[in-house]
This record gives sequence, C-alpha cells and structure tokens, in this order.
Amino acid sequence: MSKTPIVRPVSKVNLVVTLSFLVVIVLVGYAFNRSYGVMFGAIVYLGLSNFLARTVPRHHRRAIRHCKNKEFEKAISEFHKSITFFERFSWVDQFRAVTMLSGSGMCYREMALVSLGFCYAQIGEVMSARQYYEQCTQEFPNNEMAKSALRFMAAG
Repeated sequence: MSKTPIVRPVSKVNLVVTLSFLVVIVLVGYAFNRSYGVMFGAIVYLGLSNFLARTVPRHHRRAIRHCKNKEFEKAISEFHKSITFFERFSWVDQFRAVTMLSGSGMCYREMALVSLGFCYAQIGEVMSARQYYEQCTQEFPNNEMAKSALRFMAAG
C-alpha cells in the first residue's frame, strides 16, 4: 500500500446536489415499480456514478494511480492531460456535482495543479514544484496545501 498522501475535501453543496440526484432517481424507480423500483433506482445511480467517475476524469484517475505507485513522471504527464481536458471543458469541472456526480470540494484543475507541485517535488525538480504551487495559489487563493508547501519550501 502506498504512503503517498491523497486528500479528498468534500463540498457540502456538491454533496447535497449528488444526494438529491440519488433521491430523484430512486423516486423515479419507485414510481415505475413499487416492488423493486428503489433498488433499481439505487443501482442505476451507482452505475451512472461509477461510469462518470471512471470516464470523465480518466487522466486524473490515472495520475493518482501513478502517484500511489510512486511513478511521478507518469503522473505528471497524466496531470497535464487532465488540466488540458478541464481547461477545454471547464463547465464539466465547474458543475462536477451534476456532470460527474462528484461531491469534491476542489475542482479537478486545482487538484491537478497542487498534485503537479507534489510530483515535481518528489522527483527533485524544486523550481517546477514551486511554479505549480504558486500557480495554484494564484488561481485558488484558499488552497492550503499549496500554501503550506510553499512555506515549507521557503523554510528549507
């Protein structure tokens, strides 16, 4: 098992949206079939959620897998692909509670930037790490991971 830190902050708003979507699908299932509708609705939700989580942010998921395996160069490549995807389709990331049924409190672009900083630091490219942490703090001023990393780098 990997000791690489993975952080998954949750947004209460996104969580409410995704749970509301679950309730709607279950209620629709119940309306169609009172015996098995709730179970069918839950299965449809879980299947859809799993499908969206595995297909839409596929580069991000690959990058995380590489990080867990300490394959940081491969992770860097995948995080760059993730950033490109979410720059091109920013609305997918912005409305991730609906488009990916994600309760995440951080957008995928923000996660990718801070993760790039981490990956570059792990392979000893301190200047690149600093660049991505600074970019993250400029675009997402409340990102405490990037701020902490920059403070740590300044102290060292």
